Amino acid sequence: MEENKKSNPLVSVPVNKLLRQFAIPSIIAMLVSAMYNIVDQFFIGRSVGELGNAATNIAFPLSICCIAIALLFGIGGASSFNLAMGRGNKREATYYLGNSAVMLFGCGLLLTLIVQLFLSPILVFFGAPEDILGLAKTYTGITSLGFPFMILAAGGGHLIRADGSPRFSMISNLTGAVVNTILDALFVFGFKWGIAGAAWATIIGQIISGAMAFFYLRRTKTVDIEKKHLIIRKRYIGRIISLGAAPCFNQLSMMVVQIVMNKSLNYYGALSVYGQAIPLACAGIIIKVNQVFFSFIIGISQGLQPIVSFNYGAMKYLRVKKAYLKAATYGFVLAVTAFLVFQLFPRYIIALFGDGSEAYYTFAIRYFRVFLFFTFLNFIQPITSNFFTAIGKPQKGIFLSLTRQILFLLPLILILPLFLGIDGILYAGPIADLIAGIVAITMVVKELREKNYREEAELVR
Repeated sequence: MEENKKSNPLVSVPVNKLLRQFAIPSIIAMLVSAMYNIVDQFFIGRSVGELGNAATNIAFPLSICCIAIALLFGIGGASSFNLAMGRGNKREATYYLGNSAVMLFGCGLLLTLIVQLFLSPILVFFGAPEDILGLAKTYTGITSLGFPFMILAAGGGHLIRADGSPRFSMISNLTGAVVNTILDALFVFGFKWGIAGAAWATIIGQIISGAMAFFYLRRTKTVDIEKKHLIIRKRYIGRIISLGAAPCFNQLSMMVVQIVMNKSLNYYGALSVYGQAIPLACAGIIIKVNQVFFSFIIGISQGLQPIVSFNYGAMKYLRVKKAYLKAATYGFVLAVTAFLVFQLFPRYIIALFGDGSEAYYTFAIRYFRVFLFFTFLNFIQPITSNFFTAIGKPQKGIFLSLTRQILFLLPLILILPLFLGIDGILYAGPIADLIAGIVAITMVVKELREKNYREEAELVR
């Protein structure tokens, strides 16, 4: 076992190099996932207009749900796999990989079935007004057919990176995104299929990425997956879920907040000068633009995962500490950059997604500058949450994953508009970001001060 630890690059290659090697493909994979929504938003906004943008915003919680499932079994499976490999337990690691892959595709099929059976009630529950419901049904009814492939591609990417092939994970996701972009232009502008064309382009790209992930997982690099490893076992699934719960809950909490926010924007928008459609359309665009920033942050946290998990399993605690601090430093630089872009150029960003009235631009600019004011702090919570999960402390990871969205943002969205109207929704964002950032910093400082991370423990590479 000791020989396995020494020969594995996760314990021998310098931390900086490892973080770049794993984080960059992870960032690209997350950007690709975000670009599916951004590209659709671009083409729909320019062909259908404000109502089309609002319709995709109504459907967005289901995309978040898919990512939640992908992270539950993707991050959970990858963390379990790397921790087991770090301990030298190859047999157990193989079961984690096989069980995770089966659950990814199986849960995708189940979600597709639920959406197809209850499409209209789901979209009405998500806050779809009457004038937007038809477009939302068209878009969601088609895109839901691709959920199994979307989840397998996104979650399988984590398993592929854990197996030591971050480049293949990046290529498979990029391939699907390029296909989606080309077909969006062809179906929406060429064939004039409108919002349905964007939906078909999306699922074709996802099917291609999902198929590439499937064929890789049939022949992995470090272990041999057999039929017996695909049989679901409670022991392995329980461990996978415990380690994947934090990033999953983070996404599910985002979904809950998104649904409540849509309903609030719908209600308070009708009471304001903006009406219902403008707040929904603007919020949809801004959330997806912000998702591009979070793609970098989450990509860094995911790239950190195999490094931290393996070294923690191998008791290389100082390498764990150094990897976290490097990831946090990169996240801070990116967060400050995003803050400056959002504050200085909101109108230019909104204009990329089609024209609108002056009221449309006024609300969008205020949304950018107020709701995302503490963007420069938003790197710390997802990186720290995933860090705790990666070192086998899922309870702390789960708690942190719930802080911003459920514990702080959700109550503020419900309470502040009672006094401030639609402006209360905008101010809920920065208040929640500030409190969540303080909590995450407090918890990680305490963790890194514990005796396992003492400087004299080992020589840091």
